[in-house]
Amino acid sequence: MTILVTGAAGFIGFHLCNRLLNEKIPTIGFDDFNEYYDVGLKKARYEKLKAKSIETETSFSMVEGKLDSATHINELFNRENPKIVINLAAQAGVRYSLEQPSAYIQSNLVGFGNILEACRNNNVDHLIYASSSSVYGGNTNVPFKESQNVDHPVSLYAATKKANELMAHTYSHLYGLPTTGLRFFTVYGPWGRPDMALSIFTKAILANQPINVFNEGNMIRDFTYIDDITESLFRIINKIPKKSSTFDLSNPDPSSSWAPYLIFNIGNSQPTSLLKYIEAIEDALGIKAKKYMCPMQPGDVATTSADTSALERWTDFKPNTPLKEGVKSFVNWYRSYYQI
Repeated sequence: MTILVTGAAGFIGFHLCNRLLNEKIPTIGFDDFNEYYDVGLKKARYEKLKAKSIETETSFSMVEGKLDSATHINELFNRENPKIVINLAAQAGVRYSLEQPSAYIQSNLVGFGNILEACRNNNVDHLIYASSSSVYGGNTNVPFKESQNVDHPVSLYAATKKANELMAHTYSHLYGLPTTGLRFFTVYGPWGRPDMALSIFTKAILANQPINVFNEGNMIRDFTYIDDITESLFRIINKIPKKSSTFDLSNPDPSSSWAPYLIFNIGNSQPTSLLKYIEAIEDALGIKAKKYMCPMQPGDVATTSADTSALERWTDFKPNTPLKEGVKSFVNWYRSYYQI
């Protein structure tokens, strides 16, 4: 069965496609190679996937197009007729959403609407899509559970991800489209995005430049290694949600439904302070960072922490890569890729 992965030249999409090719699963990638961050990095990921396709003798193709173009999406689905769709394409970044809100409306709302319509019209068996831990917004009741209310986002990015979950539920209810939403918690690792803290900190420390430490360092994140994300994703592909006759309408659980619809957290369940994260980078580099303490940024939250018990029951897998091990792997990749 051919699997369609949107955002295939992105960080998570690249790693997932690599895993699928390792498993000899024919894969179609879709990406717009936009300039939100270094296009060269996206193209390098694509080249690695082409090489993996040859190595494993497994079919792989990359289609370039816009998620918010119904024409591009419909042509793709009509031509390839995928039965499993994994939508990882989105305009990423919390802080950028304060500067360019229209990019989030187009990609994350219009684009996701195009994906839902194409899945409905082509009888897709399972749509898996990226949500985000950002949906928990102002919630301070940690660890975050999928059953908690997520009606108070603090960034437009978070609001679009919450909207994706609501849109998916509507299609699950009206058209019987099985959907699984995944709330990713601070994903990091080799081939990571250059706008993420790990890349920014590593680059600055190597250049002997100070790093900005927001909220005076009083930040806690559930840092989740990329291999744990791809393992979880891989196990979910054939775990298709089904309709439930036991769903309690008088006390509804936001993470499930009477429709074929599920939501899961994917995190490491080991929340770590930002300062400990920086220490792990310092240890991997063998260089001490120069820190510039800054106030909290608009749209940010102080703490994220994932309860992943539902994910563990569903997949029989618990993300578990130790932070120091994951950071060291990233630093080794970074030095190699940038020839430092």
